[in-house]
Amino acid sequence: MTRFKVFLLFMLIANVVSAQTRQLNGLVTDASNKGVPSATVKVKGSKIQGLTSADGKFTLSVPAGNIVLEISSIGFEPKEVAVATTDNSVSVMMTSTSTALSEVVVTALGIKREKKSLTYATQQVGGDELTKAANSNFMNALSGKVAGVNIATSNSGAGGSTKAVLRGSKSLTGTSEALYVIDGVPLVNNKGSQPGSYGGTDAGDGLSAINPGDIESISVLRGASASILYGSQGANGVILITTKKGKPGKATVSINSSTVFDQVSGLPDFQYKYGSVGGDYSWTPPPSGTPGTALVNAKSPIANIKSDNYQKGYIKDFFRTGVTATNSVSISGGGEKTTAYFSYANTSSTGVMPTNTYGRNQFSFNQSTKLLNDKIVVSSNIMFSSEKSHNRPGAGYYNNPLTGLYLFSRDRDFNKYKQNYSIFDTARNMPKMNWYSTEEKQNNPFWELNSDSKLQTSNRVIADVKISYEIAKNFNFQVRGNIDYNDVILDNRYAADGNSVSVSPNGTWSYTSYTDKALYADGILTYDNTFGNFSLTGLAGVSYQKNNFNDGMNVGNGTTSLRYPNFFSFSNMPSNVIFNKTLNRSLKQGAFGDLTFGFKEFLFLDVSARNDWASTLALTGNQSYLYPSAGLSAIISQMVKLPEVISYFKVRASLTQTANEVPFNVVAPQNSIGSGGTINRNTQVPFTNLKPEKIVASEYGTDLRFLNGRIGLNFTVYKDVSTNQFLTLSAPSGSGYTFYYVNAGKIVNNGFEFTVDADVVRNSNLIWNTAFNGSRNKNKIVELIASNPKYVVGGQDEGFDSRIMAGGSFNDLWIYKFARNNAGQIILDPNTALPTKAQDETKVGNVNPNFLLGWNNNFTYKNFFASVLVDSKFGGVAFSKTEAFLDSYGVSQRTADARDKGSIPINAIMGTTAVTSIDPYTYYQTVGDRNRIMEPYVFSRTNVRLAQLVFGYTFRSQKANPVFKDASVSLIGRNLFFFYKKAPFDPEQAMSTNNSMQSNDVFSMPSTRSIGFNVKFTF
Repeated sequence: MTRFKVFLLFMLIANVVSAQTRQLNGLVTDASNKGVPSATVKVKGSKIQGLTSADGKFTLSVPAGNIVLEISSIGFEPKEVAVATTDNSVSVMMTSTSTALSEVVVTALGIKREKKSLTYATQQVGGDELTKAANSNFMNALSGKVAGVNIATSNSGAGGSTKAVLRGSKSLTGTSEALYVIDGVPLVNNKGSQPGSYGGTDAGDGLSAINPGDIESISVLRGASASILYGSQGANGVILITTKKGKPGKATVSINSSTVFDQVSGLPDFQYKYGSVGGDYSWTPPPSGTPGTALVNAKSPIANIKSDNYQKGYIKDFFRTGVTATNSVSISGGGEKTTAYFSYANTSSTGVMPTNTYGRNQFSFNQSTKLLNDKIVVSSNIMFSSEKSHNRPGAGYYNNPLTGLYLFSRDRDFNKYKQNYSIFDTARNMPKMNWYSTEEKQNNPFWELNSDSKLQTSNRVIADVKISYEIAKNFNFQVRGNIDYNDVILDNRYAADGNSVSVSPNGTWSYTSYTDKALYADGILTYDNTFGNFSLTGLAGVSYQKNNFNDGMNVGNGTTSLRYPNFFSFSNMPSNVIFNKTLNRSLKQGAFGDLTFGFKEFLFLDVSARNDWASTLALTGNQSYLYPSAGLSAIISQMVKLPEVISYFKVRASLTQTANEVPFNVVAPQNSIGSGGTINRNTQVPFTNLKPEKIVASEYGTDLRFLNGRIGLNFTVYKDVSTNQFLTLSAPSGSGYTFYYVNAGKIVNNGFEFTVDADVVRNSNLIWNTAFNGSRNKNKIVELIASNPKYVVGGQDEGFDSRIMAGGSFNDLWIYKFARNNAGQIILDPNTALPTKAQDETKVGNVNPNFLLGWNNNFTYKNFFASVLVDSKFGGVAFSKTEAFLDSYGVSQRTADARDKGSIPINAIMGTTAVTSIDPYTYYQTVGDRNRIMEPYVFSRTNVRLAQLVFGYTFRSQKANPVFKDASVSLIGRNLFFFYKKAPFDPEQAMSTNNSMQSNDVFSMPSTRSIGFNVKFTF
């Protein structure tokens, strides 16, 4: 009886389920009525989906009520089809993207245009690509995913600065960095001070104020033709950020939480078994009077101080596991007339360097309202960011914990100085640093961490409002205004009784307070219409921009003693220290226009122009300057019949003339107030005939799609010629000035870029998308001063020289090599056997890579997803002064290996005697340290790394009224390991993001490996 009841219940359930579903048959075809195979057919709002057969047919078991089908396939526009309850079959005709070509991209000024009409290269990256690995800086997440962008990331940790260069360096005085634009409005990205060989700390930039979670997409406009409407600001290309907006419908709430753990992964190789003779260097010198002949062609005669019981592991243990936690929430929704979006994000980070912390709070709110039958749209946006960093790691010799940590004499007790980093100075009744060395480079690292404080705060507001009015069906006018305000404080305090070379006896205080304020407004009239076979799209506008940057003051006593120790106040500053007023002010007005003529939707001619009036060129007669641009694109696949394998073929070309920004205070520099209230007279001849730097850019490219859009290729070649550089020459004697500027020089950048993307696998269970991004740029300094071919920009930096001169390239590296005879043998001093240094510096390469290549992969298998990014840079050189110091102090593993062997192989000559080996101490007293022979410390920059790995699972609710729409959890990894690297440090972790110090290491932070997890809920 019981079994019979179970059977009846089963039959009842089956009948109910059967009554709630029905069988739907369908056919999916293209425009020529051919079946579309492997198209995905899905019931909207459910997990019910299937694939079409080879002839485009499908059968699905669907709910009994009204439903909506979502049909998608590679090479076709996605389509939604409503299916009524009574329909048991449906036919759907898909529109091919290769013929409709309706892909829309965001271009200059935030204007959306059809990609087919563009005459220049552009690439777009979705916001999900920027956040999937939980990067706190969106530009770090862009590296390897876009062609032609060379990104250098500061190794100072969270909140650090970034350098992004598109198509090579073009300016001797500017940064050559791309312009950042957010929702069509230029974004202020002022970069703070950067470290050098003598020390310093990265003061960050403006990009950290942007919440990566608020970004909908990023468009990279690589060439001048793409960015000409921004004028001279966009001369180096544009990175255009489009933020998320509210969408009509039920409110959507997204909660995201990520935690990432950082561990040091790129420490130098150290030795811990050879000690010192009581000094700073872990070497044992040869006995006094040892002849040079005893130090070559034999085992070293030195009895090294050595022990296997020296303390080990303290360098690695010095660093901690860094933790970065980011928690955010966003709310989006609205009705037919008004939509809104709100977000809040908090980032809290503790760096791998002890005592380093960083905190950030970000708010964003935007809304859009339609009025007067939708003819008027009023939208507004406000973003607020508050940042605070404490003890951000620096680099260089001075006030850097790493110098004392790395160079510590191996025979001493490190724990003694860790536990007692300060001792009481009874004479001064105050603590003082406890350290064995008095060298200017060295401090007790724990004194540096706990007694020397570096604080930076930033509070920034970006607000804008836009009103758009539809004048007529094809006419639209918009006006918008924007304010960007940032309040910055930098407060660095170095305690008394520290290192007497870099800190005054009573302590050193460096204080800076300033505001950046930018006002921007524009008005744009747009027109878009079709006349039979012809189309016309145009815009005309004007813009106004007023910048007051660095409006504030700074003061620092340096090594001039404060009045009282460790009292950091303006009233305690010595009387001969000047409080400096700072200001950088400019005003620019512009008028611009663009016309695109189309014929039969396959031939497009684009002409653009912009004229700027710049205050920085006032009094020169050249304050008004014009940029023209012209481009042509043709859709060959619509003009002629091509083989079926080619589904889309476009060619394009453009020619543009633009200019680079003119610096503030160059035409007629102001005098300044010096010590004691004296006037420091300007020593520069007024530059009353100044012209802006001119750039003539040309590019040619093609876009192809194959196999019905499944494989794509984008290829571009370009050439940029920059002239009218700002160069200085010595003023004539007796003129009352020391130097003057001239417009001169010619710099050429040429190269190519490509992207290859493919849907390798796509079915109902598995999707694999892959993309390669590659580029090569060749920079050439054709000429600087024609009458002086030996004119050089740049100079010595204690061991290396980043030199710019005619015939060379930006960031050429020059160093002193060994002196050699004509046979290539190193010349040794005949008395001491010391290797000798060449008389002049030698160019040993360029720090810029020859070729960039990124390989990005995204996988989806049912509810699982994964992402793999391999990032690589080929060619170029890297230089490490850190390694030179480690060798000089005898603390590197290579010096221990040499002492173990008793000698170093060498191809040298001493007098007339050939030398095949040399004593390690003798060798490294000439090689290493600073201002010595740096030939052994130049390395290949080539590196290939697993830059990103993400693996996760998406939970989708099947309930009618689910608690959440979906949720996902993922494991993330960044900078996990190198497939190939020869340099002893990570050359992509920038010590500085200025023009110099690229791929250079002077006691900069070691690279880190990041592993963490991310959790996301959508309600």
